Amino acid sequence: MQPSPEQSPHHAYPDHWEADVVLRDGGTARIRPITTDDADRLVSFYEQVSDESKYYRFFAPYPRLSAKDVRRFTHHDYVDRVGLAVTVGGEFIATVRYDRINAQGRPASAPADEAEVAFLVQDAHQGRGVASALLEHIAAVARERGIRRFAAEVLPANNKMIKVFRDAGYTQQRSFEDGSVHLTLDLEPTAESLAVQRAREHRAEARSVQRLLAPGSVAVIGAGRTPGGVGRTVLRNLLGAGFTGRTYAVNSAFAADQATIDGVPAHRSLGEIGEPVDLAVVAVPAGRVPEAVADCGEHGVQGLVVLSAGYAEWGAEGRERQRELVRQARSYGMRIIGPNAFGIINNSEAVRLNASLAPERPASGRIGLFTQSGAIGIALLSGLYRRGAGLSTFISAGNRADISGNDFLQYWYEDPDTDVALLYLESLGNPRKFTRLARRTAAVKPVVVVKGARHSGSAPPGHAVPASRIPDATVSALMRQAGVIRVDTVTEMVDAGLLLADQPLPAGGRVAILGNSESLGLLTYDACLAEGLRPRPPIDLTTAATPQDFRGALAEALADDGCDAVVVTAIPWVGENGEAESGDGEVLATALHAAAAAGPAKPVAVVHVEIGGLAEALAAATSTVAQQRPAPMPPGAAVAGRPATAAPSPPGGQGSGATGQEAAPAPDGTAGPGAPRATGRIPAYPAAERAVRALAEAVRYAQWRRQAAVPGKVPEFLDDTIDGPAAGALIATLLGRNPDPRGRPLDHDEARELLACYGITVRPTLPAPGPEEAVAAAARLGYPVALKTTAPHLRHRADLGGVRLDLDGEAALRRAYGELTDLLGKPAELRPVVQSMAPRGVDTVVRATIDPAAGAVLSFGLAGAPSELLGDTAHRLVPATDRDAADLIRSIRAAPVLFGWRGSTPVDTGALEELLLRVSRLVDDHPEVVSIALEPVVVATHGLTVLGASVRLAPPPARTDLGPRRLSNY
Repeated sequence: MQPSPEQSPHHAYPDHWEADVVLRDGGTARIRPITTDDADRLVSFYEQVSDESKYYRFFAPYPRLSAKDVRRFTHHDYVDRVGLAVTVGGEFIATVRYDRINAQGRPASAPADEAEVAFLVQDAHQGRGVASALLEHIAAVARERGIRRFAAEVLPANNKMIKVFRDAGYTQQRSFEDGSVHLTLDLEPTAESLAVQRAREHRAEARSVQRLLAPGSVAVIGAGRTPGGVGRTVLRNLLGAGFTGRTYAVNSAFAADQATIDGVPAHRSLGEIGEPVDLAVVAVPAGRVPEAVADCGEHGVQGLVVLSAGYAEWGAEGRERQRELVRQARSYGMRIIGPNAFGIINNSEAVRLNASLAPERPASGRIGLFTQSGAIGIALLSGLYRRGAGLSTFISAGNRADISGNDFLQYWYEDPDTDVALLYLESLGNPRKFTRLARRTAAVKPVVVVKGARHSGSAPPGHAVPASRIPDATVSALMRQAGVIRVDTVTEMVDAGLLLADQPLPAGGRVAILGNSESLGLLTYDACLAEGLRPRPPIDLTTAATPQDFRGALAEALADDGCDAVVVTAIPWVGENGEAESGDGEVLATALHAAAAAGPAKPVAVVHVEIGGLAEALAAATSTVAQQRPAPMPPGAAVAGRPATAAPSPPGGQGSGATGQEAAPAPDGTAGPGAPRATGRIPAYPAAERAVRALAEAVRYAQWRRQAAVPGKVPEFLDDTIDGPAAGALIATLLGRNPDPRGRPLDHDEARELLACYGITVRPTLPAPGPEEAVAAAARLGYPVALKTTAPHLRHRADLGGVRLDLDGEAALRRAYGELTDLLGKPAELRPVVQSMAPRGVDTVVRATIDPAAGAVLSFGLAGAPSELLGDTAHRLVPATDRDAADLIRSIRAAPVLFGWRGSTPVDTGALEELLLRVSRLVDDHPEVVSIALEPVVVATHGLTVLGASVRLAPPPARTDLGPRRLSNY
């Protein structure tokens, strides 16, 4: 909403303060500045507030607002006086305002940095978390305007408001003065306030998804009068799944006397239903969707699944139509799946919802599946069905204009019915948030991701995403740092998902291989080596092996303490007449189930070739023992990153033994030593490579879980050698009062000074525009020296002759200078410099950059061909911990060079890790540092030397992950 011409001309309407938020109950609301046009809305809002709430606000009976009050509360300068309103359906449900005050409590202007704040929430909307959301936003506005503290007077009986302030996590002081509670809040964000904000975000977004997946009633808008069509298909699927709630068919074209269709009540509009409707499935042409959304909003529908196409996937006109759809739905407090969605499925027996175009509700299981593509969703459902896998929930979000994979990660994190999250993503609308949520979820259950559109360089039609400058390999590395299992294809995603959902996590990479085919065993052995596992020599049971032989061999392998996982290979038996007998699959499956159920909890995978019925029989859970879920954690307990208030279930339901007794999983997600395994499905694969790849992903994920159980830290000794305030002051000076948005590079001396504030010493260089200056510089620095060109096309290019090393005297320096200029050009073009020689070592490169999509990224590699030609560079998100730094230098393929490859002396990797941590701290503390490149960094046996540094400063980019809660812009 824009202000009228009456609004103060000195301060433009701050439209960047507008935000959509999800409230505690899962509904949405809009927060925006109050303008002079809001007088009628304010009066109407105030009339609906109870006398008690008015008394709490004004400390006296205040039945109505005077004209003077209305003017005061609607006229703001957006600096010293600011008012925000929360709206639903265009009407106010809450307001907040602040007035800047001086030390005496009187109205003031800057530089006064304190403001008085007051809230008013309509009684019907109290308890929805409205005031908490408003406090986050008004605090962010105040900080932007130079206000550092809020003061509030609250009546002692107003417990709800006192709790809002107390629970916000800000540093605060309280006193009792003149019959009221005086509160002072320091608005500087704290670790506690950020944690509170994110916990509220989690609860609200998870609840918003739950309202969509577990509705008490569903209306299909656009159910056709005749069989066929999208709407009628969804209605049929809802009925076929046995939805436990109420179902309605809505179509404005129904005859007035038509009472039912397919056995459910038929209505021409939602208003005719006369009962609350929780979820609406919209299946009408795009041009009629706004009318349907308005009907839903006016009758209290909580969420929409929009199947209709014709939106952003159709170009500019469709994109604007999609934006308007989101604006309209959110204005009524509704969230949207879609548009252009395939639908949603919830297999919970309490719900049995199939509001999708999938004709069959998949079997119930422990896998949650999110996809941005309907076609991929169909393929995944079909593949999982063929392999006997079951789903807890399925979502195909289409253009994901509103609800995205991030929202479902919030939901799945604590969903007791989901053990594994599978996501097919074509874009990441909020990569920083995705990484944060994925890391938290992966600490308790696996997250498997396939990323489509990796190399196209553009987002799929309909997806609004921030541009990213980092290559896909970097995205993959950052996902793995967050514990995400990144695979390349949907087939690999299903393969990994089946193993993770049905089997316990392996304790290591030692793999036993057994089967009745020597050749298939050798293929499996080779595949294990290729994936970095440690296979034991295959056990050949020979082609004469019986199912009982398999059972005995598997039981023995599982009981072996030197084995972490088992791969069983099987080919058809050959009968006496020489023909293959493939009909004994069920018998073999029974034998394998029996051995697995009786043995310790270790993952088992089966590779088979044309054995009829084996895969199906293995996919069926045994009927003799009920699959049990781990018991809830006791209050106050926390394991492996789980919150103390919730106990998300570990993968595979591990913990149920043959006797049905519960076995507690280890903190890292494995079943613990000697624990009996869960008796469930055993995944079967048609190729050794697929089974081993899935197992290898499980091994790597389990290793990440073990490490995540004891998080890394930033060493305290860094604080003693870092001068953050000095760096901040220098950055402010270098950028100036009106910095160029494009930023500016620092020269050599400026970069050295800034890096020195963080304990990073760059070896000095002196310019050498002529041979005499080169000799003078060498005399100043001391021999031996290096002579280098700094021209951009020759920088760090020793292979082109632009670097001359170990010049031990004036004669050698003059000779090298002459050769350099004769070979490559005039000094003015080459820009030569002289630098003292560093101790011999391994040349490396350390970089940090701010990516608009992913955030701050720290990178490491060996200098030259390994990183530049072969792309052998490792990446971690900032801030990096000591474990991240150690992993970073060990993650590159050329890492052995640092650790004594071929008998060479190992270099000082400890010093290298410290340097990485210092660079990480610098870019994390000062977002104005948008890029750093230290090249080369020569790592010697003892210590290291930074020979070159380039730094670029720019105004800090917006950090949406640190501000108040808000939904993505449409």
